[in-house]
Amino acid sequence: MKKNLIRLVSVAAAGSVCMGLSACSAEVGVNEVSKETVKVGLICLHDENSTYDLNFLKGLEEAKQSLGLSDDQIIIKKNVPETNECKEAAADLADRGCDIIFADSFGHEPYLLEAAEEFPGVQFCHATGTMAHTEKRGNFHDAFASIYQGRYLAGIAAGMKLNEMIDAGKIKPEEAVMGYVGAYTYAEVISGYTSFYLGAKSVCPTTTMQVQFTGSWYDETAEKEAATKLISAGCVLISQHADSMGAPTACETAGVPNISYNGSTQDACPNTFIVSSRINWTPYYEYAINALLNGGEIGYDWTGDLTTGSVLLTDVNEQAAAPGTADAIRKASEDLKSGAIHVFDTANFTVDGSTLTTYLADVDTDPEYKPDTEAIKDGYFHESEFRSAPYFDLRIDGITTLNEMY
Repeated sequence: MKKNLIRLVSVAAAGSVCMGLSACSAEVGVNEVSKETVKVGLICLHDENSTYDLNFLKGLEEAKQSLGLSDDQIIIKKNVPETNECKEAAADLADRGCDIIFADSFGHEPYLLEAAEEFPGVQFCHATGTMAHTEKRGNFHDAFASIYQGRYLAGIAAGMKLNEMIDAGKIKPEEAVMGYVGAYTYAEVISGYTSFYLGAKSVCPTTTMQVQFTGSWYDETAEKEAATKLISAGCVLISQHADSMGAPTACETAGVPNISYNGSTQDACPNTFIVSSRINWTPYYEYAINALLNGGEIGYDWTGDLTTGSVLLTDVNEQAAAPGTADAIRKASEDLKSGAIHVFDTANFTVDGSTLTTYLADVDTDPEYKPDTEAIKDGYFHESEFRSAPYFDLRIDGITTLNEMY
């Protein structure tokens, strides 16, 4: 019998009675998992060469240190595709004694869920997923962070740079066109580029944006080509939701300002890098592992934000940024934390020329992707409140998508 099958008591049965987003982890403390014996597994889609995966790896290293765990209590599997290989990797981690297993990519979810069913004594925590709050299994959990807040703040830095270029006579107000390299047409990407655009528009009202999709989370050649195409089309500033150095290096070569993602690219792109937003996964690792150790609950759906330290921005590169950028970001961050401003305030965007007062979002995943939840209330779209993973999929005015093939 596999070691972990006896670690917990009746996990599946206990999970069936847990309700809401904050779910029980099903008698998680009965097997006396301790800080000295706990083992933690992590499944990564790529490796350190991907800024996305590097973010998860750094987060786990920081959590390991803060929790006082040793190197031999951590097992990491890299370059695991979004296929049945993910389930095989999870099963191997369970067989090697892992008490809690994390996976970092959206497409890992169905395979990780299968592993959770096979190993009811192991806790499985999936980043960016959508299914845990409806599956309600006691040992399967999703997590994300309100990165749209960070992208909005990074957008403010972009808008200030555009204003600087306008004031210097380098571009006309109507030429304040931004480019954005996106991976897929998922809600996660749409939410990200829209929040970035709205941040820029809040300080540079004439800005517009063009989006080029690559059909991959990590493809340095495609990302570089997409950025180059956007620059050739007249985009004077580039950002991205993609995980390689393709877009930043294209910007450095062309001398075009760049807002990066998942970490600073200042060393490689000192003349064009302005700032970067990223999710800090350390608080979630600490939360989930501590819950396991203390017999507490791991929520079905956990969402971090600016207040939990889960949404971070790098230091502003003063060499490339407009004067006052750091102060503007700091002020807007406090306003977001206090609720004085909301990223998706419906007064600040239109769809087909109209201001929205209602919108049904697809929060509860189903094969038909049927909208099921009213997301607009009190004058703004409530992103990542009904489910941790983004569900903002509106195509707002001012943003043009150049290809829809992905």
